[in-house]
Order: sequence, then C-alpha cells, then structure tokens
Amino acid sequence: MPKIVDPEERRASVAAAVWRVVRRSGLDGVSVRTVAAEAGLSPGSLRHYFATQAEVLAFAMQLVLDRVRARVEAVEPDPDTATAVRRVIEELLPLDAERRAEAEVWLAFTTRAQVDPALRALRDASYDALESVCGQLTDALLPDHPGREAEVERLYALIDGLVLHAVMRPDRATPALMRAVVDRHLTELTR
Repeated sequence: MPKIVDPEERRASVAAAVWRVVRRSGLDGVSVRTVAAEAGLSPGSLRHYFATQAEVLAFAMQLVLDRVRARVEAVEPDPDTATAVRRVIEELLPLDAERRAEAEVWLAFTTRAQVDPALRALRDASYDALESVCGQLTDALLPDHPGREAEVERLYALIDGLVLHAVMRPDRATPALMRAVVDRHLTELTR
C-alpha cells in the first residue's frame, strides 16, 4: 500500500530543507538538486510540490513570515502594557536557536529580494506588517503621542537593527544585550 503524504506537511519539510541549505551555503547553494537531497527527495518528487526554484524560495520565505506572525499572535495579554509590548518585541528578535535560524534565512532572502520581484513583494509586505506592529505597540504605550510617527520609526529601526546585529555579530548581540536594549528603550518611553 502506498504511503499517503500530506502535501502541506511535505511542502513545509522542503521549506525547512531550504532553510538548512541557505544557512549552510547561502542562497547561491540553493538548487532543485541540493534542496531535494537535503529533504530526502528526488528532484522529480520535489517538482511535484514546487514547479520552480522561485516557488520554493517564495514558499520558504513565506514560512518565516507565517511563523513570526503566529508567535506574535500567540502572545498572551498582560495587564501591564509595557510587559505585553516587551513580549511581542521578544517574539520578533532572534533570542533562541529557532528565531536565529529564521533571522539568518530572512536576511538572505531580503538580500535576494533586491533582484527578485516575488521575494521583493514578500519582503515589502513583511516590513509593512512590522511597521504596523510597531505602530500598535507605540499606540499601546503612548496613546495620542504627538511624536507618534517618529516613535514608530524608532521602534521599527530598533527591532530591525537588533535582528541585523544578531545575525551579523551573534557574539556581540547576545540575547541578554538585546533584552537590555529593549528594556532601556521601553523604560525611556514610559517615563
């Protein structure tokens, strides 16, 4: 009896294989052959789930977005606004191995987005979503703040910068340092 394979589960496992190849060899190391081998599939089997390499890359990039969005949406409310805001921000930062892998893959994809229109659309949508989250967090902390736009942009830059630093210099941008920077920022905002 043939084994029944859940197509969405298989697509997710292929995306995870893409992530591993990207982290090991960069996006230049991603090909149908390398991803298929990493996923334990034949290239022909991989094409059953993804018609093109571009489709594989877009799906793998979308998976990063979906995972981050799910974590942010799962943050439990807290009566202390600053605590709730801090928890959301922490879900956006690479504070553990899983989130570090996402950030490394994300950075590779955003670099490729400069020349790939499909990835560029995903990158732009994700940055718009991050800006929206920063707006919501700023509004929660500083309702009706006259400098709202600048504060949203400052929080956006803080998160984006910490992610970039953590990927580029993980020895310096440690989870403890990132948490301390976020705590200081939130303390200054709420004085």
